[in-house]
Amino acid sequence: MKLANIFKSTIMTIRNSLKRFPITILISTSLVILLITLIEKGSSFTAATRDVLERVSLILALGIPLSVCIDLIFERKEEANRFHRVFGHLIGIAFLIFYYFLFLSEINWISITRYVGISIFFYLAFAFIPWIGKKDGYENYMIDVISSFILTMIYSFVLFIGIVVILFTIHQLFNINIPDNFVLYSFIIIGGIFAPSNFLARIPLVKKDTYIKDYPRALKILLLYIVMPLITVYSLILYLYFLKIIITRNWPQGLVSHLVLWYSIVSVAVIYFISPILKDNKWAEKFKGYFPKFIIPILIMMFISMGIRISAYGLTENRYYGIVMGLWVTGIMLYFSLKKQQKNIVIPVSLAILVLISVFGPLSSFSVSKFSQNKRLESILKRNGMLEGNEIIAKSDIAREDKEEISMILMYFKNKHSLKDVKYLDEGFNLTDKDMETVFGFPFTEKDIFDRKYFHYYAEYDLASIIDVKDYDYFINSNVLVNEERQIENLTLYFQENGLFKILQGDSILYERNLAAYVSKILEDYSSRGSEFRNTLAPEDTILIDDNERVGVKFILSNISGQYDDINKQYHINYIECFILIKIK
Repeated sequence: MKLANIFKSTIMTIRNSLKRFPITILISTSLVILLITLIEKGSSFTAATRDVLERVSLILALGIPLSVCIDLIFERKEEANRFHRVFGHLIGIAFLIFYYFLFLSEINWISITRYVGISIFFYLAFAFIPWIGKKDGYENYMIDVISSFILTMIYSFVLFIGIVVILFTIHQLFNINIPDNFVLYSFIIIGGIFAPSNFLARIPLVKKDTYIKDYPRALKILLLYIVMPLITVYSLILYLYFLKIIITRNWPQGLVSHLVLWYSIVSVAVIYFISPILKDNKWAEKFKGYFPKFIIPILIMMFISMGIRISAYGLTENRYYGIVMGLWVTGIMLYFSLKKQQKNIVIPVSLAILVLISVFGPLSSFSVSKFSQNKRLESILKRNGMLEGNEIIAKSDIAREDKEEISMILMYFKNKHSLKDVKYLDEGFNLTDKDMETVFGFPFTEKDIFDRKYFHYYAEYDLASIIDVKDYDYFINSNVLVNEERQIENLTLYFQENGLFKILQGDSILYERNLAAYVSKILEDYSSRGSEFRNTLAPEDTILIDDNERVGVKFILSNISGQYDDINKQYHINYIECFILIKIK
């Protein structure tokens, strides 16, 4: 009986969605039919026909959130009739046709990025259109929408698994050959027809200016007692991390921005969802009151990190999106900090506008990135005396690093945009060694990991043989000391993989030796003799005896490895293994 009720309820929800959003269901159903047709008959189509159908499928997918937005707009207007809705959807169809011919004339990286951007805009608009001009309860409304989405995903997943199990059982029990595509078609039909119908039927219809509903207890516990404490602890860790950066002056540019950006976006979402319970919970009230101010210094540090990276390599689309999201989060946090009467609808509205600006117009990621990379190219050319007016002067005797940077800028334009967008280049230039040498004076120069040659040397004699330890008090393998302190009497021994060895007494250093410097001299000598690739250490080179007034030390090298920088002609020692004999004087 319960199963029958559930089935009946599901059918009713789908029926309600057809009544409330008929155009959307029609579009999603058309998309399902087109996708199945492409899979089933795609190989029989010409390349041109298949390309058109693929672009039409993208337009139909874009029409799903657009048509929902149009229906939601007219739901707000009590005086709107069927003619108004039809007229609104005709405008929507005209927009989709316009978008197809203007922005989807071909499928490439830029067109897909723009498509994702405009899709995000419509989905964000779907989230705030019903609440424009209304008062309290927006957060509760969105909680219901998100809960409906999650419930729909669960229903769809269970239905899909059920169909897969049925098909598998039929195949096994009756030996009926079921085409493999049936599973894929089931997924497409459930995702394109059942899921949208089920979800849209569950969207609350808001007729009043407020939306009153009890706050979900599970969400309240999750946010107040799990997520918010974690965010607080994470914030303290970031403050300590930045303090370490200031002290050591070692700035890992890429890592910092990722550490901060995603955590700050999650923080905005948390503040958004705890707004309905601020009056009932002091912890939530204090969190929203203090956290937006507390995070500002962290965001400033993030922008400094991004600035270092951009100063070195210029803006690209990915860095642009990071900067834009950082600015948006900072703006929202300042809004929470300075504005007394706040409306959380500002969050999706501002983000939607920012998404549009990021993918369309003169301030888009594409326009700004092209401008930045052109300025970077211009700067390198001027620095090397390769630019006179608008003419590039070929020059071969410039630093390899500059050759690499010029080549990578040109590769960026070829992969992301077009070489026609590069300032100062004549039309018809191709990224070939011939054109590069003609225009710039050198061939394409790629940053290659093989500029560093990896090496490994080991002791030539048998280390299992007897080792003379006469006159020494202690014998130890360096492996047991790697990154871990060991105590001998009142002394502390410390050894790093790259060959730094220390003996300490309290806070005083009794002995310190960097074996990497000794090993580098040995390898330079091998290289000068033309034996750098022998891979074995001569016995006379494996032993190093050293001492001072307090201790005597004997090193017996067994293994060394690292990289040779062919550009700067330097050895980088990554790993040293040795036996260490110690004498206490």
